[in-house]
Amino acid sequence: MGDGRTMAKVWTGLSAAAVMGLAVTASAQETAATEDSDRGYRVWTVAELGFNSPVYHKIQFGQDGTYFDYVEEGGQDVLFPFARLSVEAKFGERHNVVFLYQPLDIQTQVLTEREVVADGAVFAEETPLNLRYGFSFYRASYMFDLIKSERTELGVGASLQIRNATISFESGDGTLRRVRRDVGPVPILKVRGRHTLENGVWFGAEIDGFYAPGQWVNGSTDTEVLGAILDASLRAGVVVTPEIDAFLNVRYLGGGADGTSSDPSGPGDGYTKNWLNLVIVSLGFNYNLI
Repeated sequence: MGDGRTMAKVWTGLSAAAVMGLAVTASAQETAATEDSDRGYRVWTVAELGFNSPVYHKIQFGQDGTYFDYVEEGGQDVLFPFARLSVEAKFGERHNVVFLYQPLDIQTQVLTEREVVADGAVFAEETPLNLRYGFSFYRASYMFDLIKSERTELGVGASLQIRNATISFESGDGTLRRVRRDVGPVPILKVRGRHTLENGVWFGAEIDGFYAPGQWVNGSTDTEVLGAILDASLRAGVVVTPEIDAFLNVRYLGGGADGTSSDPSGPGDGYTKNWLNLVIVSLGFNYNLI
C-alpha cells in the first residue's frame, strides 16, 4: 500500500511541476470565438487518460459479513489505469450540456490473510481470491453560466448519473462465489468554472456531488440507504490550436452507501456497506467538433 500511495504522490508532484513549466513557456493562442458566436452553439469532446490510486476502499456484504479492506488485503495498493470520455455542447452563450462515460473496473487476485465472509459465503484463510469491483457510470448534466465573459466562466446545474455495478468475490478454483449487480439512477448537483489567461493558459475546477440519507433522493424507492458521491477536480491547461486544448487534471472520486435493501436478491440479507476514495491524475484533451 505504501508504494502505491508514494508513487501517486510523486506523480502528482511531477505533474504539478509540469503545469508550472507549461504556464511559463506557453505562447499566446487565438481562438475561434467569433465563429462560435455567429453559429450560436459549439460541440466538443473531452478525453482523459491517466491512473487512479485507491487510498481508502472497504466493503461489507451482509450484517455478519467481513468489513473487507481492498487496499490493505485486496490488492488495491497499486496504481490502476484511468480513462474518461465525454461529449459537451454550449448553446446560446450560457447553456451547457454534458454526456459522460466513466469506466471503473478494478480486478485483483490475492491470497486471503484471514477468514473472509461475504453474503454467507466463507472464504477460509489462505484461499486464493479473485476480486472484481466494477462501478462504471454514465452521467448527463446541464449547467447555466452565472458568470460568462471572454475569459471567465462559472456554471451551476445538475446531473443524472446511472450506476452500472458488478462486485464479486470468487475463490481461485471457482467453487465459491458471491456477486452483487445493480443498475440505478443517482441525482447530483454540479458546479464548474474556468479562467483563461492572455497567453492561452487556463485553470479550471469542477465538482459533482450529493449526500442523501433515505429513499428517493439516492435513486432507490424501496431502500433506506445512506448514500454519497463526490467527483471533484482541479485542472490546468493551454490552448494548443483553435480546435484543441491540452490539460493536466488531478481528481478526487469517492463515495459509497450504507444500508439494507428491502427486496434483496440472491443469498444474503441485502445489507451493504461500501466506501471508496480514489485519487486520480490524468492528461486530457478538448477537441472542438463543431
